[in-house]
Amino acid sequence: MAAAAFETPQLKEYPVIPLVQVGAMAHSKPYAASAPIQKAIGFPGELVEDWHDKAIAKMGELLGKYRSLKVYMDACVHCGACSDKCHYFLGTGDPKNMPVARQDLMRKVYRRHFTFAGKYFPKLVGAEDLTRETLDEWYSYYNQCSECRRCSVFCPYGIDTAEITMAAKEIMDSIGMGQKYSNEIIGKVHKIGNNLGIPEPALEDTLLGLEEDTKEESGVDVRFPLNVKGAEVLLITPSADFFSEPHVESLIGYAKVFHAAGISWTLSSHASEAGNFGLFIGSYEQMQNISLRVREAALELGVKRIIVGECGHAWRVAYSFWNTLIGPFDYLDPRYPVPQHICESTWDLIQQGALRFDKEKNDDRIITFHDSCNVARASRMGKMPGGQFVIPREIIKSVANNFHDMAAGTIHDATFCCGGGGGLLTDDLMELRVKGALPRMESLKHVVDDHGVNFMATICAICKAQFSKVLPYYGFDMSMVGGVHQLVSKAIRLGETR
Repeated sequence: MAAAAFETPQLKEYPVIPLVQVGAMAHSKPYAASAPIQKAIGFPGELVEDWHDKAIAKMGELLGKYRSLKVYMDACVHCGACSDKCHYFLGTGDPKNMPVARQDLMRKVYRRHFTFAGKYFPKLVGAEDLTRETLDEWYSYYNQCSECRRCSVFCPYGIDTAEITMAAKEIMDSIGMGQKYSNEIIGKVHKIGNNLGIPEPALEDTLLGLEEDTKEESGVDVRFPLNVKGAEVLLITPSADFFSEPHVESLIGYAKVFHAAGISWTLSSHASEAGNFGLFIGSYEQMQNISLRVREAALELGVKRIIVGECGHAWRVAYSFWNTLIGPFDYLDPRYPVPQHICESTWDLIQQGALRFDKEKNDDRIITFHDSCNVARASRMGKMPGGQFVIPREIIKSVANNFHDMAAGTIHDATFCCGGGGGLLTDDLMELRVKGALPRMESLKHVVDDHGVNFMATICAICKAQFSKVLPYYGFDMSMVGGVHQLVSKAIRLGETR
C-alpha cells in the first residue's frame, strides 16, 4: 500500500471525542462531474450563470414537496445531542462535520429566504445569503456526509440529516455542481444496466466462469442463470457481486442456496444492479428511473418473486421506496413479501429444514457482524421488529460455531457507518474514508483483542469495498471482511436428497 498523504488516526482503547480542529477537512472535495456526465442524466453541464436564484428556487421547490425538510429546518434547538455521533467528526475533529453544523450550512440560507425573521432581522437569527463561498462549503461538507442517519437516532426531534444532505445535493446538481463519482455511475446504469458498466456479453461470460469455478470447488453443477423466462425468482444484486472480492463469494452463496432448495432463479442483464445512487443525490426521479429497470425485467421474464442481494442502500430503496416508485406488484406471488431480502429467504429455508450445513467448515473463522447503516436504520426484515438485526446473526450462527458481537452502542440501530456510503466510495475522498472508519475500527479492535475475531461479516457491497480498502490503514488484513452468504457458501451441503 502506498504511503498515505494524511495521518491515519490512532486506535484508542475507549472512544474519545476529539478536540475541535476548525477547517481540518475544508480541503476535502470530490472530483466534479464533467459536462458530458452531467448532461447525460439531465443536469446542467457547468455552474449556471444565475446559479443563486435557481438554487433558492430549487430549495423552495423541495420545501414545498417535502414537508419533512421544512420541519427539519425549523425544529433544531442546537441541543448538541448529535454533535459527537458522526463518524466523520469523530475521525476528523472538523466542527462542520458535526451534524448540526452541517445542517446549519443550509439552515442559515433557509432562514434568510424562507422565514419572516430571516428576511427582516437576519443577524438576530443567524440567517445568511447563499454566497459562492457558502456554496463551496456545501460541496465540501455535504460530500462529507454518508447519509447514514446515526445522528438521527440520537436527535430528540428526529431530524434526518441524510434528508438535508440529499436536498443539498439535489440543489447543487440542478445548478450544474454535481459530483463525478455518483453521477457517472447513474449514467452507466441508464446506459447499460449496472453501476460498473458491465455489458451483457461480459456478464454472461462472467457467470459461465463462476459455474466452472463452483463446479471445481464443490463438484456440483450450480447454475448462474441469466435472462431465463419463467424462473420463479429474479435476483437483483449489486454488480460488484459479479467479480469483485469478497463480493463474488456471496453471489456464489446465493446460487448454492437456490440450488440446494430447488428454487429456479435468474439474473437479468437489463436490471443487473441492485444499487441505486439516485438515493445518494436526493433525486427521486433518478431513483425511479433506475428502479423501473427492475419492474421491466420482472415483467419481461415472468418471475413470481424478487429477491435483493447483499447491498445496504439497495435494500433501503427496495424496502422503503419501491412500492411507490415501481408498484403495484400484483403480478408477483402474494405468498411472499415484496421485496424480499436474500437473508429473509435463506433464513426461511433454514427454519423449514431445507438447507443443511457443516458448521465446522467455518471453524477457521471467529466472526463478528457489522450492521450496515441503511439496513439498520432505514429498513426491516422478517415479521418481527428488529428482524434486520436478528436474521443475519441467526444465519451466521447456523453456519458457524464462533460468533461475537461488537460492543453495545456500536451495533444495531446505533451502528457506526463504514465511512464509504452516500456516494463517497471514491479514491479522491480516501482521507475522509479512512478517518470516517475510525469508530468502527475501534470497536472491531476490541473484539479482535478480546475474542480473536478474524472475520467481519456484513450485508452491504459498499461496506465490503470500503473495509477492504481501509482495514490495512489500521493494521488489519483486508481479507477479514466478507458477506454473510460467503459463510453460507462455505458451510452449505450440496447434492443431498432432502
